[in-house]
Amino acid sequence: MMSLITATNLTKYYGNMRALDEVSFTISAGSPVALVGPNGAGKTTLFSTLCGYLTADSGTVKILNQVPGDPSLFGRIAALPQDAQLDPRFTVSDQLDLYGQLQGLKRKQAHSETLRVLELVNLSEYASARPHELSHGMRKRICIAQTLLGQPELVLLDEATAGLDPVNAREIRNLVRSLQSQATFILSSHDLVELDDLCDKVLHLNKGKLTAVDRVTETQVATLTLKLKQPATQHHIDAIAPLTGVQSVTLNASGAILVDYHTSKPVDIDLLQLCKAQQWHYKSLVNGKTLEDELFG
Repeated sequence: MMSLITATNLTKYYGNMRALDEVSFTISAGSPVALVGPNGAGKTTLFSTLCGYLTADSGTVKILNQVPGDPSLFGRIAALPQDAQLDPRFTVSDQLDLYGQLQGLKRKQAHSETLRVLELVNLSEYASARPHELSHGMRKRICIAQTLLGQPELVLLDEATAGLDPVNAREIRNLVRSLQSQATFILSSHDLVELDDLCDKVLHLNKGKLTAVDRVTETQVATLTLKLKQPATQHHIDAIAPLTGVQSVTLNASGAILVDYHTSKPVDIDLLQLCKAQQWHYKSLVNGKTLEDELFG
């Protein structure tokens, strides 16, 4: 699989503060990647460095075998800052047409791209609208449409769903899913639940230091996460533990039940049958640990 980004010992200072502290990672083209961490962790600095807006004080980074900001990357990388805004003076179509032309597209090509990306975000009928006529969620989706002009290979989205209602947030998640075979997305967000079912690789920053979590591993032990509508207790653990193939049963900090089992003996059907027999009402049963458990468990 092609290496999309290779970072080695990236370090960036603001005065005496290390915003990035010898950050190293490799990202291959493919599934979306999550970038998570508390406020001030260095996420925006890393995004800006990858885009070529900032230069690291030491270390190296290559994107598609080029240094960030290299002219050959023009149009191959797109980024959406958290505070990106549309110009209130112009229609959606006029703005996207202009951005397409700034990427080097001819006028007709740019307009064709505008129509294509508006269809991707399900907002084709608003091409002639001005930003004040759109909801916050719709404006956010238009901004994401802008990043898709010219079909870039790498798209960085900083808090793309922040402040959105569930419907618009779901639209954006579905869009990322539908395009992951065409572009690699790096998603920064505080919403771990949102990233949980989108991303197989996680870059966790904390005080400038990075912990990379590869969520897909070849192992003989897998995990199911069961969330019940009632509080989980030792009674539930004791009832699940004897199921064939179960290795261990534990409760996480949020009260979900983690069932580790041998992959040669799937237990999901037995677990659902147990819930029915015991009249346990459950909210969800998902494969794997939640992202919150992996990072902070």
